[in-house]
Amino acid sequence: MAKVYLSLGSNIERHVHITSALDTLEECFGELSLSSVYESDSVGFSGDNFYNLVVEVISDKSVGQISIILKEIEDKNGRDRSAPRFGPRSLDIDILAVDDVFGHYDGIELPRDEILKNAFVLQPLAELIPDGVHPVTGKSYQQHWLEYDKEKQKLWPIDFRWKGKL
Repeated sequence: MAKVYLSLGSNIERHVHITSALDTLEECFGELSLSSVYESDSVGFSGDNFYNLVVEVISDKSVGQISIILKEIEDKNGRDRSAPRFGPRSLDIDILAVDDVFGHYDGIELPRDEILKNAFVLQPLAELIPDGVHPVTGKSYQQHWLEYDKEKQKLWPIDFRWKGKL
């Protein structure tokens, strides 16, 4: 069994799609550990603000099997795969990290490089597992967040409830 960290984001009917994704992730993987939900400006394009969070699941599935499940959840939530890469999203779920593994697995690079580039990924990850260590840099996610240029991207925690949590 491995700890798998997922990034969830939405800027179209945000509460509906994030809640639906959490429900389905719980059905597929059991109990979830969640960061706070953050709102942030869209990055790479002009558009509505996003809701983002990081979720920990425990799974014995391969990275490829998990990726297929995540794509199905995105599709169920109206993900338009023909849309531009940087554009509005009903739901985006990415595998960020699996335990302390690094390298390419089933066509996915772990840990995801986005962790160190985007505040909307790094801050919730550092909140969820502050002492977790990035397997390539050897630094904790909390240390990376402390060193991150906070002027680069703005985000703020929001009051978001899912099954009485968060």
